[in-house]
Amino acid sequence: MTMITLDGDTPPRRISPVKAMRHGLSLSWRGILKLRKNPEQLVDVTVMPIMFLVMFVYLFGGAISGSVDAYLQMVVPGLVVQNVMMASMTAGVSMNTDVNKGVFDRFRSMPIARSAPLVGAVLSDVIRYIVGLVVLVAAGMIMGFRLHTDPISMIAAIVLTVVCGLCFCWIAVFVGMLVTNTGAVQGLMMALTMPLTFGSNVYVMSDTMPGWLRTWSEISPVSLMADVMRGLLTGGEVAGPLLGAVVWMVGIVAVFFPLAMSAYRRRLG
Repeated sequence: MTMITLDGDTPPRRISPVKAMRHGLSLSWRGILKLRKNPEQLVDVTVMPIMFLVMFVYLFGGAISGSVDAYLQMVVPGLVVQNVMMASMTAGVSMNTDVNKGVFDRFRSMPIARSAPLVGAVLSDVIRYIVGLVVLVAAGMIMGFRLHTDPISMIAAIVLTVVCGLCFCWIAVFVGMLVTNTGAVQGLMMALTMPLTFGSNVYVMSDTMPGWLRTWSEISPVSLMADVMRGLLTGGEVAGPLLGAVVWMVGIVAVFFPLAMSAYRRRLG
């Protein structure tokens, strides 16, 4: 990566990955401060998941699992994954807004790594993921959901939730750099997120689906992460689904991080 100087009189020089990460962490603090001053930005990871939880549990829980309590054990870990995917959209919207407002023109004049604004925007969402998971699980426990594992498994669930969200963020950042209208970012991400979540085992198990949909659901990154969350929160296999989920997450970052950086450079000229 290259460094951009204020006056342009000094030739650009190489920036080490360590310094680039420090620049990204510094800019992530900017996002956290914005969140602290505008806590209403947490509505999408607090209020919306609870609405989904209440609607699906009390409307369909008895029909799908035979009882509300049984359905809660299945759906709460799945909603954790859906919640983090929904939260990931904010990174793309925020990036698009900053570009349209000219904030990134200022970043270009600063002696920081070119990737720092993108990395900072992604890392600042960590707080959102943790808040979303804690609020959702707490609401589920009030309704009857019960944890059947140990504190270490819970910590692992939080870590994997954050990692999953950070990976999916790069899709949103790419979309945010690709389109010019902020509203279009959210629309495109919803068009991607909703089929992924409803075509998974978040709400119903894969073996109840038609053949073609069942095949996709069993290898879907959302289904695999939902199975990992179920294993960590309520007990069950973790290693198998985790391996598949890790392959998906590595693939998403390997594809969409370079695409996001390329779109970022083209957008800023």
